[in-house]
Amino acid sequence: MPAPLRSTALTAMEIATLARSFPGRFVPAVGHGVQSWMGQSGVRVDSPLTLLREHLEALRSLLDGGQVTTSGRYVTLDAVRLDWPPTTPVPLWTGGFGPRTLALTGELGDGLILGNALTPDAVRDAVAITRDAATAVGRELVDVHATLIVATGPHAADRLAAELPQWGAEPASGIGAAGGADEVAAGVRALADAGATAVAIQPTADEPDLAGLAAFLGREVRPRLAD
Repeated sequence: MPAPLRSTALTAMEIATLARSFPGRFVPAVGHGVQSWMGQSGVRVDSPLTLLREHLEALRSLLDGGQVTTSGRYVTLDAVRLDWPPTTPVPLWTGGFGPRTLALTGELGDGLILGNALTPDAVRDAVAITRDAATAVGRELVDVHATLIVATGPHAADRLAAELPQWGAEPASGIGAAGGADEVAAGVRALADAGATAVAIQPTADEPDLAGLAAFLGREVRPRLAD
């Protein structure tokens, strides 16, 4: 959920409603939002990092059932409290990649969502920055979710190469996986070895058979990751 696009109080109410409806199953995350989109929406701020910090701190307090009064650069609340706070603790994740955002995640977040166009080395560096920041304040970041862009079947390598520029990556950059089950499993393992605790599979935009891809992942790839 893009912080610039959303009222902190409203976000807290929405998260609390979903968390009460599905205890232990809802994992919310906030981030800066795509800055060009935030500009198009008229909500782009001069300091996205300051906004994210204020947003996270106020959200955490509200979700914990506290009454929040704050007057920050971007977030202002006057004795706001949720009438119906979550009944169980709610993790609060962040999405981002810049080093200062990663450090903020380590300081305040419960998990990290990384973008889809990252090499294993980039994921490893991001995990190190985030976990170092968590350690510095006596916290432990447990979850890091990464994404692997995947193409299988005929012309898989060509399809992956055509997909990557849409996400700001060059073909043959070591991002994504193309081929059969062994290649996809190797791509997942590489991100896991870099520190990801979960890997989402993202099909290419021209994937012709999403149901078939899902079945392939469960039938062919999952067994290769069983150990």
